[in-house]
Amino acid sequence: MNPFDLSGRVALVTGAARGLGFEIARALARAGARVILNGRDEARLLAAATLIDGEVATAAFDVASPDAEENVAAIAAQHGLDILVNNVGQRGRQPLDAFDLGGVRALTDANLVAPLMLARAAARGMAGRAKGAGCGRIINITSIAGPIANSGSAVYTMTKGGLAALTRALAADFGPDGITVNAIAPGFFATEANAGMVADPAIGNMLARRTSLGRWGRPEEIAGAAVFLASDAASYITGQTITVDGGFLAHF
Repeated sequence: MNPFDLSGRVALVTGAARGLGFEIARALARAGARVILNGRDEARLLAAATLIDGEVATAAFDVASPDAEENVAAIAAQHGLDILVNNVGQRGRQPLDAFDLGGVRALTDANLVAPLMLARAAARGMAGRAKGAGCGRIINITSIAGPIANSGSAVYTMTKGGLAALTRALAADFGPDGITVNAIAPGFFATEANAGMVADPAIGNMLARRTSLGRWGRPEEIAGAAVFLASDAASYITGQTITVDGGFLAHF
């Protein structure tokens, strides 16, 4: 038996129209899962779905909206739900004095509150399926900006550090139902959203010096960690964060 085979399982990936979310969704589908792509733009989701080999559906909604939990519950009722990847996140990297209370709350809602609410809704749908089968998986996408900080990113760092802590707390809460909760902390990836940074020679030179592998991460290089955590190979791993950063945190 292949411990990485996800055949027969259903995965919901938020923010899956592009970037790391798309690559995670594509990898889960290649491993055999039926994948539901989430985002706010239905047209983008449908375009992304055409690029994925496997069984794919779309679900357009804002994860930070008041009815997001109901959307996840409806997905679980219609399709079943075994895997949730909380990938959506907002950046909001700007000086602390530039934030008003509304901005702080908006970033916290997107990066921390939304994963909590979606995980809660998903766990309700997973509990019956996971108990005894060991197939309930929640994966949160955090950041290396959780354990370390940089000037001008205080609120973002707060939310990502909080998401790592939430991962541990949810692992404790959902473990008795057979659900594991883990996180992936990406480093510097050459996604569309980072195109401006990728084009900046100063950042490229910094990564050449600062990371063990000396380069940007390719978006598809996030996929292996996600498939692993979603699979039976990770059945006794919970409450953990896997860092995928080319050695950025290990290198000085």
